[in-house]
Amino acid sequence: MHPRRRNRPRAPTVGEREQSVEVVYALPDRQRLVTVSMPAGGLTAQAAVEQSGLLDEFPELREQSLVLGVFGAVCAADRPLRDRDRVEIYRPLRVDPRAQRRQRAAAKPTGRSKGPPR
Repeated sequence: MHPRRRNRPRAPTVGEREQSVEVVYALPDRQRLVTVSMPAGGLTAQAAVEQSGLLDEFPELREQSLVLGVFGAVCAADRPLRDRDRVEIYRPLRVDPRAQRRQRAAAKPTGRSKGPPR
């Protein structure tokens, strides 16, 4: 074995691609997508979020329990990831959608509209 090559990870050859995942977080006015390299042992959803640096960029994320998902499906923080997965960090809802629909329905006038007959 050549002395300079010992304990160094093998570089991808032509045609090979380093495995990675994406971590995304969005606010109403701003969004961030970070690509994280996946080590040979793999990553969990939580580990990918920690490696992404988004917890430092958005300190409010540390103050809440994170709800994570992969491609739109909520998942556990310890979910193992596969190459090219997209981990999403979800924000808490400000208003419950069901309660909001009830409020809109209650505000609507009852009865038929005064438009032309059908």
